[in-house]
Amino acid sequence: MDIQATGLLSEMQAMRSELQPLAAPNTIVPKHDFASLLSDAVNNVNGLQQSAGDLSNRFELGDESVSLEAVMIAGQKSSIAFDATVQVRNKVVEAYKTIMNMPV
Repeated sequence: MDIQATGLLSEMQAMRSELQPLAAPNTIVPKHDFASLLSDAVNNVNGLQQSAGDLSNRFELGDESVSLEAVMIAGQKSSIAFDATVQVRNKVVEAYKTIMNMPV
């Protein structure tokens, strides 16, 4: 090997040692499939809606531990979560239609 090749090799090894801590070689990345993520999101929205309904019912029945503010905040949280879920569904349907209309 000549001097240039040795210098280049040492530079490459130095760069590799600098990058080594950035990329953990044997790290296991958890894989989540889209169906489970979507199912979790829908279940979360359902839980928020049930919680808001429960708070609303308790407030209407005169439960002193439930304030109007808590009922309104829970209702808004469930409404925002539902709207976001509907928007995601619309985007997924739109992407599906786009893919299905692609020429083969």
